[in-house]
Formats: sequence, C-alpha cells, structure tokens
Amino acid sequence: MKKDIQTFGQLKQSGYKYRSIKSEMASNLGRILSSHEPVIPGIHGYEDTVMPQLYHAILAGHNIAILGEKGQAKSRIMRNLNHLLDDHFPVIAGTDIPESPFRPITRRGKDLIREQGDDTPIHWIAREERYGERLAPGSRIADIIGDLDPARVMEGKSMGAEEALHFGLLPRMNHGIFAINELPDLDYLVQVAMFNILEEEDIQIRGLPLRIPLDVFVCFTANPADYSRSGKIITQLKDRIGAEIRTHYPKTRSVGLEITRQEAANPDIEPAVIFPDFMENIVEEITSQSRHHPMVNQKSGVSARLSIANYETSIASARRRALLLGESRGMVRPTDLGNLFASSSGKIELDPYRDEAVTEYQVIMRIIDLAIKEVFLESFPPAEYESTFEAITKQIYAAGQVEISDSMPAGAYRELMETVPALFDLLRDKKWDQDDQMLAVGMEFIFEGLTVTEKISRRRLGEISSFKSVDVY
Repeated sequence: MKKDIQTFGQLKQSGYKYRSIKSEMASNLGRILSSHEPVIPGIHGYEDTVMPQLYHAILAGHNIAILGEKGQAKSRIMRNLNHLLDDHFPVIAGTDIPESPFRPITRRGKDLIREQGDDTPIHWIAREERYGERLAPGSRIADIIGDLDPARVMEGKSMGAEEALHFGLLPRMNHGIFAINELPDLDYLVQVAMFNILEEEDIQIRGLPLRIPLDVFVCFTANPADYSRSGKIITQLKDRIGAEIRTHYPKTRSVGLEITRQEAANPDIEPAVIFPDFMENIVEEITSQSRHHPMVNQKSGVSARLSIANYETSIASARRRALLLGESRGMVRPTDLGNLFASSSGKIELDPYRDEAVTEYQVIMRIIDLAIKEVFLESFPPAEYESTFEAITKQIYAAGQVEISDSMPAGAYRELMETVPALFDLLRDKKWDQDDQMLAVGMEFIFEGLTVTEKISRRRLGEISSFKSVDVY
C-alpha cells in the first residue's frame, strides 16, 4: 500500500491520520499492552518494577531519563523504544529534516506544500530511521542542534537564512526518538540548548530569528550517583525531564542467570560443552557476591557483563580441555573457575580505601570461593550431610593428600574414588555417578565445597589443586 502512495493527495485520500510522536508511541504501547505481547523483548526482572514506570511515562507523554548503574539494560531499553513506532512514516521528499506533510516546519517544507499542494511528493521512512543516539562526552551544539554551514554561506546563502544551516542529529530525528547516553557528561552549553527543546519543543541556532517546533521524544541515560551530584546537570534541565526511571540489578540469581544465558555468545564450534546447573549458579553467584563484597567499590556497580564474560570463559576453558584430551564433549568443572581472573579483571572495581596489600587477584579468588560456598551449602545442607563430610575428611587425611588438575581426564576420577570412597554417597544422592564427566565435576565441586567450608585445606600450584585434611581425629 505504501508504495502506491507517492503524493500528499494520495496520502489524504487513503485516510491516513497524522499523530505526534508521543501520541503514536502511547497508542502503540496501549495496543501492545492490551494484546499482552512483550513491549521490549529480552528484558528480564523488570516486569514489576522498571517497566511499569516506563509505561506510565510514555502514556503520560513524558520525556524520560533512565537512571541506573552499568550493565542494567539502560541502553537496551532506550534502543528498543522504536518498537513503539509505526512501521513506516510519511515525510515530505526533498527536505533536510523529516517533516510530515500535515505539519511542515522548515521554510523548505512549507514552500513545497504551498507550491505543489496535493502533488507534493512524499516518501516513507522506516522506524529504524527514526531513532538517533548520541554519546554525551565530546558532543557539541553543532553536533546535536546544528550550526551555520560554511559551504552554503559561500554559495551565497544569507547567514541569517534558514537555508544556510546544517541541522544536527536532534532536528534530524523530528517525528522520532532522540537519545543521549551519559547525560551528566554533556557540556553545559549543550545542556542550556536542551532547555527550549524540552519545554518549548523548538530549537534556536546561533541566535538567528528562527523557530522550528520539533516533534520529538527525548530520552537520556545516566548513572544515579553522577545524576544527583550537585553541579553535574543544570537544575532547570532536570526540572524539564518528565520522568526519572530507576533500573536495578537482578533481584534473584535465577533472573540473573536467565539474562546471562540469553547474552552469552560463544563461537558455535565442536566439541559441544555441557554447563551443569550448579556450575551455572556458581558463575552467576560470583556476580551477586561482587555486588556486596566490602572490597569492591559498590558505587561503581558490577555489570551483568561480568557474569556473561565468566560464563563464556568457563565454556572456553572446558572446550580447550576437551580438545587437548580428545574428548567428544566437554563439561564445565570447578577447576575452570581458576581461569576466570582474566574475564573478571576490569569488570570489578576495587574499593579505593581498601588495604593496598590486597591484590585484585586475591579479591576475585576470594569472591569465587564465596560463590562456591553459597551454592555448595544449598546443594548439601550440613545438617543432612555432616556425617558424610566427616567420613570424606578422614579418608583424605588417611590418603595424605588428593590432587586434581584442570587437564585431568574424566576417567581418572573413577580411580580417585578408590582413595575417597565416601564421595560416592554424595554423588549417588545427586545422580552424578552415572557419567564419567559428571562424576568428575561432582567430585571437584565437593572438594571445593569442603575447602570453602573449612573442612579440608587446598593448595593451588598452577593448574594443580592439592587437598589435605588436618589430624583432628
């Protein structure tokens, strides 16, 4: 149908009704909510908290600021707002910025409608073309609002004429969505220029006697600490933002794990790697522990990218082992957690006031141990398994020590069972004894769990871990 509509007259005859951007978004949101379809796909854990705030703001016709720490899907929410736009939108052909033939705003657009009337040619722009985003640091007024175009002035255009202007990204998003990432880093002069846009919905360039009333939905993102810090954002600009929407980290491990599984993207190569449920929980728990650990700078936050990178690295470590040992499939083991320092470093910012003698490696390894402890105690409650734990520690003491390594074949763990036969009760209870790979993972998990619960000791030397028990019997 849209290919057949090429002029303003044909558009009017089709029964098309013009809507402002905010009316269009509110109307489409209402339709999606009524049909119970997902508004923004791929967002988890916000159903009862963040999303209702967003819906209220859009239904109220407000410009918004999305406030949250790193890794809380601020940009994803912002970039998916174009799902609330119509598939295509008709604009006047031949203008510098998108202009509805029902609402021309530039001199060029008004002249075309006046001169050609119903014969004015139109073209259709897709919803993807109606979203524009700018990163605040380094952005200038010319980038966002616009400036005089020296080339047009040299062609003879008057410096006071609209035709001499080069429009920035914001006017080019007329009838669309304009987004600014990291608002507190936006230059003060640009913040001042945004006043009129949010309040009067128009722009002024270099003091020219020009008024271009834009139809635009404006969205910002910011870190709450920077957003609320005095002097970072001009008060009048904050006052003109209709709604501040607060995001948060996943409130449960299961939600965080759902996000991690969705976002992890290892290369699709052989051999396949299996990720046991309790190992997935440990990887996700590492991030949860980081968000509360006293050695981690909590103001900086810990992104979901930590879980995603660690998840991918765990799979890569298991795949490397399978390739070296010639195994048909790999399986993530607790020994693979020792390779997570590279993927964790840089994503965990340490507390600047900590003891300087404590290194980043020590903090990350300690957090991994805390994650193992949390999941181990969930899997094997001490009240139920204390007698078995005691039997295992006695057998380890009798053997002197037990050694495992990252490159140890799965079949070798069956031989290790002869040294610590009490392990079999725990493995059988969890049904981990029916497969060599799963048995190896289960045995390592039990050894690590007994270590972090201080029932046995562990010494790491390269990829080899030695477990010992003290003589308390």
